[in-house]
Amino acid sequence: MKSYKLVTYRSAVGPRAGIVVEEEVFDVAALTGRSSYATMLAILNDWEAAQALLEKAAGIKKRKEKGVPLEKVRLLVPVLYPSTIFCAGANYSDHLMEIAVARGINPDPDPRTLGLKPWHFIKASRSVVETQSTVPLPEHSRMVDWEAELVAVIGRPAKNVSVDKALEYVAGYTVANDLSARDLSARPHIPDNSPFKYDWIGQKSFDGACPVGPWIAPAKEIPDPQNLSIKLWINDVLKQDSHTSKMIFSTAEQIAHLSTRITLHPGDLILTGTPAGVGMARNEFLKAGDEVKVWIERIGTLTYKMA
Repeated sequence: MKSYKLVTYRSAVGPRAGIVVEEEVFDVAALTGRSSYATMLAILNDWEAAQALLEKAAGIKKRKEKGVPLEKVRLLVPVLYPSTIFCAGANYSDHLMEIAVARGINPDPDPRTLGLKPWHFIKASRSVVETQSTVPLPEHSRMVDWEAELVAVIGRPAKNVSVDKALEYVAGYTVANDLSARDLSARPHIPDNSPFKYDWIGQKSFDGACPVGPWIAPAKEIPDPQNLSIKLWINDVLKQDSHTSKMIFSTAEQIAHLSTRITLHPGDLILTGTPAGVGMARNEFLKAGDEVKVWIERIGTLTYKMA
């Protein structure tokens, strides 16, 4: 199978689904002869048939359609717009350890030993922004943190799926940064033991809070999502340097668990958690002008700038 990536790119007629082959971008609808494949959501909603057509198109040596050099194409968020963005909380062992050290407390026990399941929250789908974008700092926060994350892109409706079958529902993987306004997480003047203490919208769903991209790497090219290096740099200074094997609950376990609570749909994004190296642990936060780069092995690099 010839390697390819899936993108959404800016065309003269608006966002279009594209396929990247050998550093050239081709319009998916034109290359496959399927006019309905103009958007990424349309492709994902027909993933069973689409992936075979995409593999065939990528493998053709001489194409009738002319590609555009990748460096001349403006890439958008791969999925415009995901119906739901699920985010795993506290899901890397090294991250839990650094939080404990920063707070001067004993680390929490492995949630598995307590009989706990994966834990997720939802991020607003319109908070996504593309690679090479400029992300405005939210007006009411001075503590915006970074969180590099592997993202699973769902390609088939999933309900009550088993762990051993869960990855079959993944179309591909991409890169995200779960930006978090730490100083907006707890509502002031509300008792710590109140169920109304936390402001998840303010902390996690401000405009631009979810940079995603640059593309979707097909799942067939990443047989084991728990075997990937993950890194993040701020102004070329390495801040996060870890490995997806340090997840507490694997990608498959997260998908299986979520599918017991709600049907997962094509185009849904599952952000699988962040490793150690976040700003909160060192009392360091993003500021205007910072350049952020997130890289995941075998997928690619997401870049953006804070303003």
